Amino acid sequence: MLNLRPLDPACPIDQQLQSTADPVVLVNLFSVAEADIPALMSAWEKDANWMKQQPGFLSTQLHRAIGGSHMFMNYAVWESVESFRDAFTHPDFVSALAAYPSSAVAQPHLFAKVAVPNLCAA
Repeated sequence: MLNLRPLDPACPIDQQLQSTADPVVLVNLFSVAEADIPALMSAWEKDANWMKQQPGFLSTQLHRAIGGSHMFMNYAVWESVESFRDAFTHPDFVSALAAYPSSAVAQPHLFAKVAVPNLCAA
């Protein structure tokens, strides 16, 4: 079963799901025991394929930390907090979390783009 922990304890994912923003970026950090990496990859791939079919899903990319780390980062773009919330709280997705190895810890957090003149477009 996947253990969910807040990336920012002052603003856990449940609180963020009550917000509004569009588009929104999910950054989800995973840590896992080395022996459980194949199980994590299998569970994540199934979840990503399911999420890909949900309304409001735009894209995802999984990254693996370098240097021997057992961390992964999922970066996913959604049309809105509402569309992500509908998928994240869907009973099918919630039940799929049981497929993750017990050593896996996920730290999901939502972000909105910030405009910075001459550097970042809104």
